[in-house]
Amino acid sequence: MKKQFKVTGFYYEELGFKFRKYLDIKTVDTDIRTPDLMVIMMNPGSSRPVDGIDNNTKESSAIPDRTQDQIMKVMLNSNLQYARILNLSDLREAKSNIFYNKIIDLENKGISHSIFDENRQEDFNQLWINNVPVIFGWGVNDHLKPLALKAMKSCNASNPYGILKANTNWAYYHPLPQIYSKQQEWVSVITQHLLSN
Repeated sequence: MKKQFKVTGFYYEELGFKFRKYLDIKTVDTDIRTPDLMVIMMNPGSSRPVDGIDNNTKESSAIPDRTQDQIMKVMLNSNLQYARILNLSDLREAKSNIFYNKIIDLENKGISHSIFDENRQEDFNQLWINNVPVIFGWGVNDHLKPLALKAMKSCNASNPYGILKANTNWAYYHPLPQIYSKQQEWVSVITQHLLSN
């Protein structure tokens, strides 16, 4: 499946922390220049640049992870050609518990790690595409609530796709749950929503 896609991202560093601003996933045969799908997830996790340059001044080829495989499956099922992934936080950290602690550290140091921060409005305006389908899939941990609410306010998506946790207005399940059947269910539900609209 991965051979059907070209994956690129913008990687940067600040005060020793590793970040990714965005990730673009395109079908190899597409010539469209603007994303036809926007996705907001938790953080870049284990994503890394192919060339190993963590502090780059330009977009570079990226190694996709299993979560991005889920997005690729949805794209193939829904005949979408170009997804852009933004994250609640740009911080690259694969372990959730370490990630939550590092967020506190970043905020204490005044590092703006979320593209949805008010002082990153220019970044957001350059990367966000209006009037295309939007998938929310950042997870349901309470640590994420302030960032999730900020993202929802910024992008103002009227009809986002995602699986919302019962009795919440912000907690959208992650695309890659630990149980395989739930992973399949996520792809199936999101595909059905996209195809029915």
